[in-house]
Order: sequence, then structure tokens, then C-alpha cells
Amino acid sequence: MNAPLKSSALAAKVGDVDVITIRRDFPILNQQINGHTLAYLDNAASAQHPQSVIDAISRYYQHDHANVHRGVHTLSQRATEQYEGAREVVRQFINASSSKEIIFTRGTTEAINLVAESFVRPRVKPGNEILISALEHHANIVPWQHVCKYTGAILKIIPITEQGEVDFAAFEQMIGSRTKLLALTHVSNALGTIVPVEKFISVAKRLGVPVLLDGAQAVPHSSVDVQKLDCDFYCFSAHKLCGPTGIGVLYGREKILNAMPPWQGGGDMILTVSFEKTTYNQLPWKFEAGTPHIAGAIGMAAAIRYLQALNMNHIAAYESQLLHYATEQLQRISGLRIIGTATHKAAVVSFVMQGIHPHDLGTILDSQGIAIRTGHHCAMPVMTFFKIPATARASFAFYNTFAEIDQLVAALHSAREMLM
Repeated sequence: MNAPLKSSALAAKVGDVDVITIRRDFPILNQQINGHTLAYLDNAASAQHPQSVIDAISRYYQHDHANVHRGVHTLSQRATEQYEGAREVVRQFINASSSKEIIFTRGTTEAINLVAESFVRPRVKPGNEILISALEHHANIVPWQHVCKYTGAILKIIPITEQGEVDFAAFEQMIGSRTKLLALTHVSNALGTIVPVEKFISVAKRLGVPVLLDGAQAVPHSSVDVQKLDCDFYCFSAHKLCGPTGIGVLYGREKILNAMPPWQGGGDMILTVSFEKTTYNQLPWKFEAGTPHIAGAIGMAAAIRYLQALNMNHIAAYESQLLHYATEQLQRISGLRIIGTATHKAAVVSFVMQGIHPHDLGTILDSQGIAIRTGHHCAMPVMTFFKIPATARASFAFYNTFAEIDQLVAALHSAREMLM
């Protein structure tokens, strides 16, 4: 048996940048919680903000705040330039072919609902099928249930394995002429499973089936190229990648978006309005009704710039080290069972401890300054599959350290001794 890894022997660097230096960019990390140094291990729920993001949002409100697109005065023009500039930053980040393909939404959930109501619902009929996996977040389940309820379409579920991987062989048997959409998570928020979506997309494309990917957990941890993936829609949220809450992105192929009707009506998504007729705006504004989250878009762009400066490949490599170390250390705790053991995972570890409810475990860890997530993680079907009510989930980001994993492991040992 190999000797256990020691955190002191592991290089805490993202590329050439020391993680301790990176942590200085995140003011929230420099605090005590319940008398202990904060170990923030809840990044799959929301990542923290570097000072550059905080400054970008503050600078906008202090110097440039005005409504976008409709003003001729200087502040409006500056706000519009930054808002539309953020769209171009996002386009480059995911390698979309045009900024017209970048729709700002309130987040991943709204992006999926937009596709469900504007693209899928008008196109499906009774007996048609929408295909998703058993690994999905509720945001990629409930919208399709709504569509099926009101159209007579059928929601089909691709099973998962005991390792928490989507069963590709089963998928190949399930997809067919009645399938009108394949909607898959790119990375599981509950288990960290990285789904080999390229394989699934290839099959779907051969059959002419459009594909939507929920990328909320993928974009913070790895490079995403929507043209290379060849998906039709890609959805994600800013708050998972060090940006603000309340802002997200729907990427869609320009040809498809042009053919879709608007989902919501109001200001900015129109060119002309009379009581007899409305002429809709061009892409991307056709899908952005009302005053947008301007500061959110600016903050998201700042977050993306920060991540790009560190290099997404370097981030992925470092987080892989964190995952490997955490997995090895957690497996050494008696009575602890890791839920989700896929071969390829993002930096997420879900687990249960014999005799201790995950909620109690989360409370105990919080008393020692450790922030994790407990519950079903908006993935109740996953919990049902594993026959458990909930898990404790530690999720890591590039600013986490091996010492914080040691802090987690020590606290878990203490919890076990306390309650067993």
C-alpha cells in the first residue's frame, strides 16, 4: 500500500502562482468563524469573490451607473460599453462564434427555462421524448416536467451506475426518432462526476437531436469550448465562477436563437411597439426584456478575466490535486463512505458518516470554522438512487489549501469520537 500523502509535501501552486498569494485576493477568507480560521469548502454552491470583482462592481456604482442602451448621455454610454463589453468577454471565454449567441439571464435555471419555453415547448407533441439523466440538478429536471405536462411529451431518464456515472450504453438504446432534446449536466453538482458529454453529443448529432448542457459546475473548473463541444445550448451562472449572484448565461447557436420566439416581453427586447403590433429586437437583446443586471454582467466579466489570468488549465490541475488528496484522506476515516466514485471528477467529494446525520455533521464542522454543504443538493433523485436522505459535500476551489483539507479531516475525526 502506498504511504498516505502529506499536505506539507504538496506544492500549493496554481501554475506559477502560490496559493497563499492568491488567497490574499479574497478578503472574505481572512476571517475567524466561531474562533477558528475559516475553511470555505462550499464552492459548488457559490464561489467567493476576488477583490478585483468587488472593485469592478463598486467602481460601476460609484462612477458609471446608468441604464444601458437607451441613453445618449455619458454615463449611459459608459454603462452600455461595459455591459456589452462583458458579453464579448463571455463569448471569448466559452469560444462562441458571435456575441449574438450570448444571452444574459438570471442564472443557469432561467437559461434552461428559457430554452424549455421558447425552443422545446412549441416543437414537441404528444409522444415525443425529452431525454435527461438521473444525475441532474432539479433545474434540469423541473422545466422539462412542465413542458411534458402541457404538451403530452414524455420525459425519459438515462440511468446512472453505482459509481455515479451516466450509463452510456443505456443512453444509446434510449435515444431515437422520438427524441426531441437531450439535456445533460456537464459536471454533477452533487457528486462531482464529469460527464463525457462529447460522446453523448456525437450520438445525438447523428440523429439530429438538439443538445443542451447544464455547465454551471463545469465552467469554474475547466476550459469550455462550445464550438468544439458542438452543443446547441450551454447554460451557466456567474456566482459559481467567482462572480456575483443573479447573473448567468445562455449560449445558443445563432441560427436556432433567431428562429425562437421571445420568452418574456417588455422594454429593450423590442424595436417598435404599437397596440396593433410589436417588432422584436435583434439578437441577443430579443431575449433580454427589461432593465438587465448591469453590475452583475460587469462583475462576471471581471471574474472571468481573473480566472483567465490564472489559466483555466492550471486551475483544473491544482484542483485535481486537492481532490486526490481529500479523497485519500477521507477514505482513511472509519465509518465514512464517499458517494460518487466516478473515474473522472471535478473537485467535489460527497460523503456520509455512519451514525451521524449530514446536517448534524455540518453544524459540528461550522463550530470549527469549516463551511461545507449538507442536504440533497437540489438532486433528490441522486439521493434516492443511493438510498440516502442527504450527503455532506466538500467542494474545492483554486484558493483552497491542503491544510484546509487537513482541518476538515481532523474535525471529522473529532465529530466521530464525539457522537459515536
